[in-house]
Amino acid sequence: MKILVVEDDAEAAQAMVRGLTEGGHTVSHAIDGAYGLLEAQKGDYDVYVVDRMMPRLDGIGMVETLRKDGDQTPVLFLSAMGEVEDRVVGLKAGGDDYLVKPYAFAELIARVEALSRRRETGGVQTVLKVGDLEMNLIARTVHRGTTEIDLQPREFQLLEFLMRHAGQSVTRTMLLEKVWEYHFDPQTNVIDVHISRLRSKIDKGFDRAMLQTVRGAGYRLEA
Repeated sequence: MKILVVEDDAEAAQAMVRGLTEGGHTVSHAIDGAYGLLEAQKGDYDVYVVDRMMPRLDGIGMVETLRKDGDQTPVLFLSAMGEVEDRVVGLKAGGDDYLVKPYAFAELIARVEALSRRRETGGVQTVLKVGDLEMNLIARTVHRGTTEIDLQPREFQLLEFLMRHAGQSVTRTMLLEKVWEYHFDPQTNVIDVHISRLRSKIDKGFDRAMLQTVRGAGYRLEA
């Protein structure tokens, strides 16, 4: 895999280049966003690893320019700015993943290789959209239109599964196995409770209900 590392911290860049090279990858290094942009425009990279805060041209500006030029090479942002808002800015600028400093090098390699695999299998999907409902899988945010919806972790998993099967009837057995990882019926109303909460959060106050009950089958999320 051919990787471009764009990092102005010489020590951090040297460690990254050394580690990725030892992992069997071909690595080039640019010392800031301006040089990174020039190097990226030469093409033929599989993944860009880009620091956010750099002199001359920062990582956000660099990636926005590449995306405007039609370059869809996967981008992993590295940054000490780790708030949700910071990650959202990075992803909206065109990043495909976001890793907060300090990080474990093993995780960096794993994420870079995952980005490359996703590219080979047809693109990186970090955002799910069904109608006006949008879920960001990295920022862990959900919006319906302009309204942000606050979900508990299990509710987030449940909605993700429903969004990945939008327009299809999803049975209770499927939900137990895929969301709760139960391979038996616990004989509780756990699904009913979570569906009720989720329905209240994504549909209440909106003109049209998206989460439908399919009599005798289960549930369906409709755009």
